[in-house]
Amino acid sequence: MIRFIIAVLFVVLFLLFSYILFFIEWIVGKFNKKAKDISSLRIVQWAFRVVLWISGVKITVIGKENMPKEAALYVGNHRGFFDILIAYVQCENLTGFVSKDTMNKVPSFRVWMRYLYCLFLDRKDIKQGMKTILQAIEYVKQGVSIFIFPEGTRNKGEELSMLPFKEGSFKIALKTGCPIVPVSINNTADIFENHLPRIKKTHVILEYGKPIYPKDLDREEQKHIGATCQKIIEDTIKKNAKKI
Repeated sequence: MIRFIIAVLFVVLFLLFSYILFFIEWIVGKFNKKAKDISSLRIVQWAFRVVLWISGVKITVIGKENMPKEAALYVGNHRGFFDILIAYVQCENLTGFVSKDTMNKVPSFRVWMRYLYCLFLDRKDIKQGMKTILQAIEYVKQGVSIFIFPEGTRNKGEELSMLPFKEGSFKIALKTGCPIVPVSINNTADIFENHLPRIKKTHVILEYGKPIYPKDLDREEQKHIGATCQKIIEDTIKKNAKKI
């Protein structure tokens, strides 16, 4: 419980102090938008690293050399609340995460997410969901990577199980031609979800697969790219489960 209490206190203090940071970032953005984008990225990454350190999370990263220099679509399995923190601290360049719409209701957090090109997805509104995908396509064209969890929600099943990937998510890559990077994350549910409300010191393995370029696929392969990525991730998390 101590880790949980300290982590919550830090997050609350950071979100309160964020109002001062927002003003500073606004001024920076008036003179240099790119500088504001990068500084916002580093600030949030620092905050996430602190939360991970408080939580006692040890991260083993495999295949970071597979992260393209250009904007890409990162797709990963989703087991716990810490997935975003763990993946986000690895980002070298601007990366917007697609999150559920409820995150839009947290004032300070909402502003940081918008600064960092994150998108809010209402899974019940198909029309709004399409707008989110179209906005993600525009971001990729601007050089911003997108990270999405194609299962559509956090998987609460068995540790190595996965929900079916939603193929619509992959339109972001198919419409832009950007590389698709499968991301496999092991053991995040054991940080928090498996024993709420306690936070447990945990070893997590994150692995980046080799990028897949849509232009290298024929039409039939493009239709089933979601299933292909899911198979890659599924095989990888099973392989890495033996290392924990």
